[in-house]
Amino acid sequence: MEKTIGTVVSVKKQWWLKINTKPVRAHAFDGVIFPHIMKVAYCVDGVKYYKKKWIRAGLPVPTVNTEMTVAYDKERPSRSKLLDL
Repeated sequence: MEKTIGTVVSVKKQWWLKINTKPVRAHAFDGVIFPHIMKVAYCVDGVKYYKKKWIRAGLPVPTVNTEMTVAYDKERPSRSKLLDL
């Protein structure tokens, strides 16, 4: 596995998957947390690739333009994983 630096391109909240943290709520979004989908762009030999990562609800979410370390397969650079999570 080779390593490179990628940049967070987008972070989207999954509004359709609501997780309640309280047994009784005062309104619809009282005590609710949501998971996120993050998209990271990285470049290998001049070709741009994207990696999507699902982030569980309640975990810290990186902001857009944050740099992350990406490990990728030397023969198939589209196969990768994020190391900074």
